[in-house]
Amino acid sequence: MVLPADPLLVASYFTLAGNVQPFDESTVSPVPFARRAEAAARAGYRGIGLGVQDAEHLIASLGAAEIRHIVAANGLEFLELEVLVDWYADGDRRAQSDAARAFLLGAAGDLGAVHLKVGGDLSGEDWPMDRVIADFAQLCDDAAKVGTGICIELFPGSSIADIATGKAIAAGAGRRNGGLLLDIWHMVRGGIDFAEIAALDAAHILHIEIDNADAVQVGTILDDTICRRRLCGEGDLPLPAFLDAVAATGYRGAWGVEILSDEHRARDPETAAQLSFNAARRFFPKSD
Repeated sequence: MVLPADPLLVASYFTLAGNVQPFDESTVSPVPFARRAEAAARAGYRGIGLGVQDAEHLIASLGAAEIRHIVAANGLEFLELEVLVDWYADGDRRAQSDAARAFLLGAAGDLGAVHLKVGGDLSGEDWPMDRVIADFAQLCDDAAKVGTGICIELFPGSSIADIATGKAIAAGAGRRNGGLLLDIWHMVRGGIDFAEIAALDAAHILHIEIDNADAVQVGTILDDTICRRRLCGEGDLPLPAFLDAVAATGYRGAWGVEILSDEHRARDPETAAQLSFNAARRFFPKSD
């Protein structure tokens, strides 16, 4: 398989969210959504993402109909939501997760989101695989009712960190709207061989994200992830090899561009959109 000449590139939430980062007390973007959507479309993006707190704020302030209007008016074809955690947990953690789940799935239906990102446990707690598979299957069934997908983002240090674990969950659940999200950052930082990616069935991959990084991690994995990502082509990660491995699976979906860094957060949305899009686009074949 070859890479597409017309890739559906998606500006992931934090790529255009401005001066806000994961795990802040508030992750609501200070940039109006209409400005983000317009910046994305003008740069060449065909999709955009919303974080959970940002989506709550926008639905409360603008309403779902206006959000959909802004997306459509800018010719964006793809909307994604992030992120749901603790969907496999119990007790208070599960109760809070279920409340977030109800909102996110409702928002996915109202906004026409293509998928919802979910993650594993970063606390170090281990959960029985049969339970995780059953919970993932149920989450996918709930998502199917509103016409959206569920993608598990593999993340180093989490309970779902490697290809084998992610594949076991996706294959075990056996849901067409459930699969994996593979980000080159997490693949390289997690020491995952690209041959494992190339050997995957494309049916198990729901989304791909690209970015770049320095060869050597600085600080903790979480700090490095949030503060020091680079534009595609500016770092040391073997992006062409990663893209070739994904192409070998037969994957035909969208490609998220996720840039999380102190430098990128300081850019205005127009500059952030154009720089990140141009940097990513040059790794795909030129269209006629």
